[in-house]
Amino acid sequence: MLAKQPNAKQSQVNGAEVLIQSLIDHNVELLFGYPGGAVLPVYDTLYTSSFRNILTRHEQGAAHAAEGYAKATGKTGVICVTSGPGASNAITGIADAMMDSTPLVVLTGQVGTNAIGTQAFQELDIISMTKAVTKANFQVRQVSQLAQIMDQAFTIAQTGRKGPVVVDLPKDIMAAAIDVPTKRTTPSTDRNETDLSAFQKASLKAILSGLRSATKPLLLLGAGVSAAQAGTLAKTFVHQWQTPAVATLLGLGILTNEEPLFLGMGGMHGTYAANMTFQECDFLLNIGARFDDRLVPNVAKFAPNAKIAHIDIDPNEIDRIVKTDYAAVADAKAALEFMVQQPVANYPSQPWLRLVQQRKRQHPYHYRLSDSFFKPQEVVEAVGKVTRGQAMVVTDVGQHQMWTAQFYPFHYPQQLITSGGLGTMGFGIPAAIGAKYAHPDRDVVLFVGDGGFQMTSEELEVLATEQLDIKIVLLNNKTLGMVRQWQDEFYQHHRSQTMFTHQPNFEKLAAAYDVAYYELTKPMALEPTLKAIFAEKGPALINVTIPSFEQVYPMIAPGCANDDMMGLDQ
Repeated sequence: MLAKQPNAKQSQVNGAEVLIQSLIDHNVELLFGYPGGAVLPVYDTLYTSSFRNILTRHEQGAAHAAEGYAKATGKTGVICVTSGPGASNAITGIADAMMDSTPLVVLTGQVGTNAIGTQAFQELDIISMTKAVTKANFQVRQVSQLAQIMDQAFTIAQTGRKGPVVVDLPKDIMAAAIDVPTKRTTPSTDRNETDLSAFQKASLKAILSGLRSATKPLLLLGAGVSAAQAGTLAKTFVHQWQTPAVATLLGLGILTNEEPLFLGMGGMHGTYAANMTFQECDFLLNIGARFDDRLVPNVAKFAPNAKIAHIDIDPNEIDRIVKTDYAAVADAKAALEFMVQQPVANYPSQPWLRLVQQRKRQHPYHYRLSDSFFKPQEVVEAVGKVTRGQAMVVTDVGQHQMWTAQFYPFHYPQQLITSGGLGTMGFGIPAAIGAKYAHPDRDVVLFVGDGGFQMTSEELEVLATEQLDIKIVLLNNKTLGMVRQWQDEFYQHHRSQTMFTHQPNFEKLAAAYDVAYYELTKPMALEPTLKAIFAEKGPALINVTIPSFEQVYPMIAPGCANDDMMGLDQ
């Protein structure tokens, strides 16, 4: 076990040492967190730990940073926060991870066991509070149970549909002594879901039989494909079956825009080609997507002519929103490995393929240039060219998130790090920190709005302290853009509390954190300027003033069918 004095023999260790040794046994590379009274024994042991311990400036930042790391790697992100407000501050990040199936182990401090239930200083019933937003949660009551509970936590986070697990750590348990455990074998938390049962194979064969009968098939690829590390298999399947394909927001990067059969993102702000194909296909195969309301604004009008097939690792997702004709509960990688080995027999009709490819060519995302402002779409495109489409791309939430999804040229799975299901403003800066630690040799670029930026701007101190080479592109429209867009579209332009009449001085704010600052305005040469900025090492804030009333189009209004898109002629 981990010892504070490695040259001295120990007969006992405390709970905190058992905890840290468990993290080491589970190959934890780094931990994000914020200390406090209830976790002092843990942080005392972390003082001599053999992995990185990153101090964020807020517990929500710690959770989002761990999410960014986990989303970028597929590994389990780990955070440690103190009791009471430390734990409650992390709940937003825990909920975000639950919605996006992101594996986390969240270590929360707790008051001593004899004080639990007395409303002691900084006590909260975090177990009850996180029940709805975790896969599981545990409160350790005996130090002898700690190692086993940690094994369970890491296994649950990575098994089946991934997600967050909370382990609540009473302070006296962390200080309690235990005999040095004998060396044990730590259970593997690697995915081991590739062995399909006979029933699963039969279900997949039935799906392929339906696909063979289709003349207008469509493949939908979701985050489950990326999470299973099955992007290459998905591409092989598309080529084998010559099936047009659409991605969800979190499925972007599985196929590139250069792929002729890839029609782009579907749903509320998806491409014309993708959404029209949903409505006209006769067989829709969904692998690893949730059929959420951003993808399916009106269930009754969705894919009206299609047989629906759904492959998902979570049985609760099958038939939850869209009723299926074929279903298989299976890991996406295991399913695709099986399916690419099966005979194809026939291909979609040529008129169908010509139609969807023609729509892709004739109706791409588009925008009008401005003489006065850089348009957000052209900024995203320019960054894509400067980074050759290879950067880790992180976004906050809002209009800029959708412009990034529409105009950045994604080239590989898990390239886009964003808050999908919960839509958490403030996600961007800390998630970019986690993504940079995940892939320190890659360019990391964050697209953020002026609203979300101000929610977690304290994490700029982490960029400065650690000298993280992250380029922050602040698309500054002086408004809460997406909310303002909805007010304009559906609330008679009643811009209630969505226009910023005053903003912080972003240049002085960057200077306060020793972060390089750049301001981009016309008539600067956009690409050469960005190229020079990205060539400089270290963190940078790039403030780009964009039009306040630029809309994200196309857009499907809530309750409308996927082929009822607004703004196609804008």
